[in-house]
Amino acid sequence: MAPVTGYEHAKPFDSGHLQVGGVHRIYYEQRGKKDGKPVIFLHGGPGGSTSADSAAFFSPDVYRVVLLDQRGAGKSTPLAELRENTTQLLIDDIETLRKHVGVSQWHMVFGGSWGSTLSLAYAEAHPEAVGSLVLRGVFLVGRSEIDATYKNGPAPQLFPDEHEEWLRYLPEKDRNDPVQGYYSLLTSDDAATRLAAGKAWNRFELRVSQLVPPADMYDKLEDDAWVLAHARIEAHYFVNDCFMEPGQLLNEANISRIRHIPTTIVQGRYDIVCPPKAAWMLHKALPDSKLHWIADAGHSAKEPGTMSKLVEVCDSYAQLDS
Repeated sequence: MAPVTGYEHAKPFDSGHLQVGGVHRIYYEQRGKKDGKPVIFLHGGPGGSTSADSAAFFSPDVYRVVLLDQRGAGKSTPLAELRENTTQLLIDDIETLRKHVGVSQWHMVFGGSWGSTLSLAYAEAHPEAVGSLVLRGVFLVGRSEIDATYKNGPAPQLFPDEHEEWLRYLPEKDRNDPVQGYYSLLTSDDAATRLAAGKAWNRFELRVSQLVPPADMYDKLEDDAWVLAHARIEAHYFVNDCFMEPGQLLNEANISRIRHIPTTIVQGRYDIVCPPKAAWMLHKALPDSKLHWIADAGHSAKEPGTMSKLVEVCDSYAQLDS
């Protein structure tokens, strides 16, 4: 049994960039067992990135782990690019990558936060390519979910001091629609304005993401590349409702396409970035799914209870036939 920190992997046995469309080159790498059961890890954000830690959920003796930095994020180029960056194009990228690495069907699609959204959208578009789903911190792209963090939901109510500081960064005229206000700053022609707004945007999200904040909570704010990509791309998607129709993921015509896929949901009970109601709604729409509530966790996958359960789930899915 892996420790709560998960599995350690050797260096990637394969990595590279793929040209997708006229603007973007997406970075990918493969770790673990070369002929193992293929799993793709879809990171959060939008605008997050992968790292060696992203493979920690998966036993390297069983899994072939494919990590993908989505358009404009991580090692993909151009950094923080918003052109040709939509959910539909990210779905296409996963298919392009699947074919490039020679996978006929993913044994597992694993995604947390925005990664859960993209996992569901991908599975509904390509159910034949998905053997199982493991989802953490479910986000269904409802406007109420976005507002829950940034406007009038649990995050502002539980962190009123932090939220007021986040709002005060904006000109007063923009505070009634803060996501749009930040988006305007994050798309400014001035590089210093974009970076400063990115740090303010991300500081608030980092603070509200864990039930018990770790000592290194704000270390990511020193990484200018991550700060810019995460904030710009996240705001870009949020002002555009993540390029999805209201209720799209739970629409019967869509959700019925994936009811046969083994699915497990892991949800922090005190997740205020992706409030637990979304996980409950998804579980009810997929009645054969398994839902694990983590009683002492917020949003982050790195919280001990969440990490431990995710490793346990991935270990159990290793027993499924490919």
